[in-house]
Amino acid sequence: MADSDIEVAIVGAGAAGIAAARRLKEAGIDCLLIEARARLGGRALTTNDPFGAPIDLGCGWLHSADRNPWTGIAEAQGRTIDRTPPPWMRATTPTGAPSPRQASFQKAILKFRARVVAFSEEDPDRAAASLLAPRGRWNDLLNAVSTYYSGAELDRISLRDLMRYEDTGVNWRVVEGYGTAIAAHGAGLPARLGCVVEAIDHGGRRLELQTSEGTIRADRAIITVPSDLIAREAIRFSPGLPDKAEAASGLPLGLADKLFLSLADGEEFEADSRLWGGMDRMDTATYHIRPFGRPQIEAYFGGGLAAEL
Repeated sequence: MADSDIEVAIVGAGAAGIAAARRLKEAGIDCLLIEARARLGGRALTTNDPFGAPIDLGCGWLHSADRNPWTGIAEAQGRTIDRTPPPWMRATTPTGAPSPRQASFQKAILKFRARVVAFSEEDPDRAAASLLAPRGRWNDLLNAVSTYYSGAELDRISLRDLMRYEDTGVNWRVVEGYGTAIAAHGAGLPARLGCVVEAIDHGGRRLELQTSEGTIRADRAIITVPSDLIAREAIRFSPGLPDKAEAASGLPLGLADKLFLSLADGEEFEADSRLWGGMDRMDTATYHIRPFGRPQIEAYFGGGLAAEL
């Protein structure tokens, strides 16, 4: 492929890269999305189950949906926003988890979150696990829940970062798929897919990006790849950027996985309900039963359990 000359190169075509490219294009700036995958969307990916229903293999919930920009973007595309409260925010089927136990656990969550919110910015940072109740009945399950939203157990989570997380408590879904909305937002943007950026030379007047498809020259570059790629210097920068690599190493990625199952007789289960694999251990999945009323089960597990599996 012939070399390219542009004003701004955007490395990574996930949500951040797509948003940057769209803003630049609207401002009349010559830009190019460069993505190693053969598709747009990054960790957002919608596919279809064997019956044709969309499922999100990556992110699926519009968290803080009442202020999340993707809500408006999806609606502008003509997508359907489902405002059904998520199963983790309400009492659900008592199968395997009697209602009194669910209520007791919800109280434990609220108390833990209250301790997190009360943490002062002036205090030294420490692991969020330090706020667990000593020998608390629900400590293992609180750790499991941490793996669902942070991809890691509480002993690996910064208390300061957890306290800073802004959550309005509003969680909605895109019926056609969150990944569908994000990928569609990138439609029509200049992009080079299946193109791996191997090195970036920023020592001269212009940047030179060495890629698997040739050299790309740009006045500026926006790097939106995952932090672990920066930390392990998967892209070689010349001159080197050791401070940025060190900073990225302090923000490792968590791990959260999904497994989808089909139901033969789904009607016997409550729609949009939830089951725990077990409420007395840390290594447990949570099961979203019949999301959108479809004959499916979405199993979700993270942290050490996901790594082990």
